[in-house]
Amino acid sequence: MLYDVLIIGAGPAGMTAGIYAKRANLNVAIFEKYAPGGQIINTAEIENYTGYQKMSGYELATHMLKHTESLSVEIKYEEVLEVIDEGKVKKVVTPDATYETKVVIIASGTVPRRLGVENEDMLASRGISWCAICDGPMYKNKEVIVVGGGNSAVEEASYLATLATKVTVIQDMPHLTADKKAQDILTSKANVDFRFSSKVNKFVLGNSGEMLGVEITNSKGEKEVINADGAFEYIGLIPVTTFVSKLGITNKFGYIEANEKMETKVAGVYGAGDSNVKQIRQVVTATSDGAIAVQNALKYLETLN
Repeated sequence: MLYDVLIIGAGPAGMTAGIYAKRANLNVAIFEKYAPGGQIINTAEIENYTGYQKMSGYELATHMLKHTESLSVEIKYEEVLEVIDEGKVKKVVTPDATYETKVVIIASGTVPRRLGVENEDMLASRGISWCAICDGPMYKNKEVIVVGGGNSAVEEASYLATLATKVTVIQDMPHLTADKKAQDILTSKANVDFRFSSKVNKFVLGNSGEMLGVEITNSKGEKEVINADGAFEYIGLIPVTTFVSKLGITNKFGYIEANEKMETKVAGVYGAGDSNVKQIRQVVTATSDGAIAVQNALKYLETLN
């Protein structure tokens, strides 16, 4: 079977692209390696997506998935290993099969960046988490650490402060970089402490391999061990784009280089959402990208007939 459009990633960008493609009567399918929703399923609350004053990321992802499924958009739960450009036909390779399509839309998003310090790998998902909404309830009435000072770190620290007895935010800069409103909410919490201009050296282990806390060093070279039952890392993102590395459409950091029409330099291959080079990575910009990609893909498909 030759598809009109194959979309890689079922986050806000990918599902929006799927909806627009299906409504245009295209033969379309979406590939998703994990769960539909992308990064928003790891977000406790979303307050800046038009039409929803406040809701959890999981709820918004569920609404998007139901909308996508209501149109009978096919979702394939397979990991994409490679995209091959053969001119008018592209091949999408998974562990199970190779699919042919006229258009590929890459909406594969990002994954959290890690600190790369001692004991981090050992404690991953056993004391260290990258998802407060998923794992936060495990630390009710306990002490936790949040590493980072951007929007994600600050917003998730505010959520964790409603559960934990104490939240210590560790930021390697001398100040937070999140939106002012998010900062105000966090700094108003009585059970939140801050360590600015500080870097994590390592995670401290107990005799049984459990996490006891972190060792940090501040800008004066002073070391400190902060006790905690768990840690949450929000220090940036890495684009999930290794499967298109041979196409030459990414920058040195792995982000897709696309123009305002979401076109890459390979005809028939489009980028959308957080995996693109872009100024703002938000739900609203991701959905916009998905819609724009499909509208321009339609014009491209007309040239093939």
